[in-house]
Amino acid sequence: MSFGLTNALAYFMNLMNKVFMEYLDKFVVVFIDDILIYSKTEEEHEHLRLVLQKLRERKLYAKLSKCEFWIDQVAFLGHIVLKGGIIVDPSKVSSVMDWKVPEVVKDVRGFLGLAGYYRRFIESFSKIARPLTSLLEKGAEFIWTKERQASFDELKKKLTTAPVLTLRDPTKSFTVYCDASKEGLGCALMQEGKVIAYASRQLRKHEIKVGKAPHFCEDERCTIWYKNRICVPGVDSIRKLILSEAHDTTYSIHPGSTKMYYDLKERFWWYAMKMAVAEYVVVCDTCRRVKAEYQRLAGSQFTSRFWEQLHDSLDKLRFSTTYHPQTDGQTERTN
Repeated sequence: MSFGLTNALAYFMNLMNKVFMEYLDKFVVVFIDDILIYSKTEEEHEHLRLVLQKLRERKLYAKLSKCEFWIDQVAFLGHIVLKGGIIVDPSKVSSVMDWKVPEVVKDVRGFLGLAGYYRRFIESFSKIARPLTSLLEKGAEFIWTKERQASFDELKKKLTTAPVLTLRDPTKSFTVYCDASKEGLGCALMQEGKVIAYASRQLRKHEIKVGKAPHFCEDERCTIWYKNRICVPGVDSIRKLILSEAHDTTYSIHPGSTKMYYDLKERFWWYAMKMAVAEYVVVCDTCRRVKAEYQRLAGSQFTSRFWEQLHDSLDKLRFSTTYHPQTDGQTERTN
């Protein structure tokens, strides 16, 4: 690496990217002078020979005492990369539990800098850190409250007990769990029930005031969960299939729009779902034919107390509805 240049790191990083351009994200990861070579099997680890050959061609040298070969786990950029996933490097966070309570804004910024680097391991990081990040706002008065102490302790605990994150497999489908509140946005990327990464951020002031319909990555091959419900993409055929299953099948027995909506609401979500349910039910031919038989009869002659008493005094009177000649045979014969 060239020394004395103000942009030495950027220059060297650019050089390494050019040298390993054809191998990057295939079996090589490079960060400045750290080179990580990975393979699925021992037979595929011929990748090591290709990388060393590139270094020889460009007259770049690696110090043998700083190299490790044929290992199942490796420390890389503050993480431990394992065969089954990735964890926080214990040596980097071992001193977190002894971190003193911040006394000035600079101390808070330093702690959040460390915690933020590992935020992908911490569920709802932005929500937990919100009391501390409020101290970094312009003109904020530094007052250490019980709420901020609880936030500080919770982040330390989360850092030292961070879970193992699984490595993503692009050949398998993904599941995204997402949620939102006035405190922030959060989601978890998962695959086969295992967490790949957590992500969260706080809402800006103008975002809190202005409501906005959610936008999802519907073009990606994944399952999205929104408030413990499956987010149904904007594909008419899929939505019509769900509505049909919830209304037309034998076990669903053609519920009304309200009941059908609340049943679907427990498992599915899409924008304007209530309107879609109402529009589907109102055009159902079966509902329009059958449910008319069970409607209450209209008219005061059927409900008025006066008419009930009059009919009792006159004798038994058989009521008949309009346009129903089967119940009024005497009149029909006369006509």
